[in-house]
Amino acid sequence: MFHASVRKLSFAALLISGCPPVQTTPLPRGSASGPHAERSIQWDIPLSNTIQRAFAAGTRDSSGRPGRNYWQQWVEYTINAKLDVPSSIISGRETVVLHNNSDSTLRRIMLRLDQNIFSPRAARLEPIPEEVEVTSGMTLTRLAVNGKVVNLAPPPFRPGANPGAGGPFAAGIKQTNAAVYLQTPIPAKGSATVEAEWSFRVANVAEGRGIRMGRLADTLYQVAQWYPRIAVYDDLRGWDTEAYLGPSEFYNNFGRWDVSLDVPAGWLVGATGVLQNPAAVLSATTRERLSHVLESDEQRTIVGPRENGTLPGERLVWRFLADTAGDFAWATARSYVWDATRATIPGRGAVPVTILYQPGDTIFKRVGSFARHALEFYSTLWMPYAFPQLTVADGPELGMEYPMFIMSGLGAADHETGHEWWPMTVGVNETWYGWMDEGFNQYMNILSDANRRGQPAVLDGLGQSYGRISGREDESPMMWPANYQGPLYGFTTYSKAPQMLSMLGGIVGDSAVQRAMSDYAKAWRFKHPSPWDYMFFLNNALRQDLGWFWYYWLFSTDAVHGSIRDVSSSGTRTTVTVRQDGQMPSPVVLKLQFAPTGPAIKLMPNSRLADSASVIVSYPVDVWRSGSRTFTAVLDFGGRAITQITLDPFRRFPDRDASDNVWPRAK
Repeated sequence: MFHASVRKLSFAALLISGCPPVQTTPLPRGSASGPHAERSIQWDIPLSNTIQRAFAAGTRDSSGRPGRNYWQQWVEYTINAKLDVPSSIISGRETVVLHNNSDSTLRRIMLRLDQNIFSPRAARLEPIPEEVEVTSGMTLTRLAVNGKVVNLAPPPFRPGANPGAGGPFAAGIKQTNAAVYLQTPIPAKGSATVEAEWSFRVANVAEGRGIRMGRLADTLYQVAQWYPRIAVYDDLRGWDTEAYLGPSEFYNNFGRWDVSLDVPAGWLVGATGVLQNPAAVLSATTRERLSHVLESDEQRTIVGPRENGTLPGERLVWRFLADTAGDFAWATARSYVWDATRATIPGRGAVPVTILYQPGDTIFKRVGSFARHALEFYSTLWMPYAFPQLTVADGPELGMEYPMFIMSGLGAADHETGHEWWPMTVGVNETWYGWMDEGFNQYMNILSDANRRGQPAVLDGLGQSYGRISGREDESPMMWPANYQGPLYGFTTYSKAPQMLSMLGGIVGDSAVQRAMSDYAKAWRFKHPSPWDYMFFLNNALRQDLGWFWYYWLFSTDAVHGSIRDVSSSGTRTTVTVRQDGQMPSPVVLKLQFAPTGPAIKLMPNSRLADSASVIVSYPVDVWRSGSRTFTAVLDFGGRAITQITLDPFRRFPDRDASDNVWPRAK
């Protein structure tokens, strides 16, 4: 989702090239000194009980790749739903087969009932906005597991009682997550069939309010998080029991969806998956126009304003199939304009891009080119787009993502398309670790935005900027579950990861970071990585022990706060004293500006020319292992006068006050 508090980050002007890798070998003529250790630095990655159990079980390991015993559940949904326009009620029935690929017996099933977020009885982190209709949430009228009907109104559960002894029963069906206690457990490597019948009223939402799902009167519907979903059961925590509270998003199983949508004739439908019965719902003219979409990058009108693109009749049933996806969403409107273009995916060829928007919206019409660029750019940056199509649907929600389907205005089109990589392909747990989804997306949006403008991407300055946030009492570490991150949720989830990756690029090089991220994405394609998998994978890919880096960025809210404390010269040598007042260490990177004339510049082993009159010299983070807060760099470049020294010239390391990073001090 595109979070309002970070809109400016993705679309900032990008003008300066990234910095080179930092020298990683300890070098002579420099020392960390002090009478005693002034700070204790954490050099390794804390391991939670959950990841230690996964390592012991062999489902994950320190390579950062799936372990030899890795498993995940698989679900197969068949859904038949009907939209009644006068009442705005969607009613449906579904059958879902849960394949228990784990080595555990399941004695309950957790269900996601996200439509209950619109009910006044459901838990939320924020009140329902005035512009959003309060509804009664989802009404479950029937639920059965393996043919046994589930009691939806059981008496209060007594501690010590045997769940399911009197037949399966459900608890919490008026909240966003519910538990179904089974009479007959699901064995390891076994399966179960769940049947459900349900209905809900689609909430009326003011246009542009942004509530992830809703309708505009009775003419346009964006339908998401709309059917009972089986929650994830994984090797880390078992059932995911986190409630859907509003801001933080999802953790979904991968599986297969076969969905039939009954809507009034004349209404156009866009959805996750591929339309299976175009001849049964689309007019001959519409089908003929669609047949030319993949011929060029031209954006074509498939159904124009005041055109009827469907077959005649009272109602039509649209059937969509999505294989290997994590969810299903759709939209329908009485008067959508339907445009289409293509995106050419490296190694795969062309895929269609559908744009559904309200008549007269010339700005939304431009979304197609943004989505096409994003699909092609991210396919090159990370890995080829995994799905057979993409649909962008207009409506009250202007920034939300689902597999093969996004609700987006022009401003968020690149961001929402980027979510097709994380979490739609790399299935991270957003409810716990939103930075692995939204944060990575914000980082790659910077790269995409620059590429679309034909400019070099600028990551300089991002890492340093975190120094102005560090130390706030209302900031939580990135490793805190997103549901509980407090008032700086938007910053922690969206903005901090680009700052973190800016610093990482300042250490190993931006291109190395992006190659490692690409390999990580491929290793966890359609799987569920944890933060530890990500950390260990990048350590191995970058061939560095970055435990200290991950600790300070993910588990703490510390910063570097570096400064130049003293500069002195003797003969050809210049001695620079650098201090770090924060708990986070960093490499020492100095830029030296030389006088235009004088003896030839003789490079030190840990230096390189930046241009004819300046040099970059770097020392690895290991210089801080003694615990001292000061480091003395002894520089000898042959005697040419140094006119200026800048610490952290690429502004990659968190620092509250950069004015003390330059010598001589500004007067």
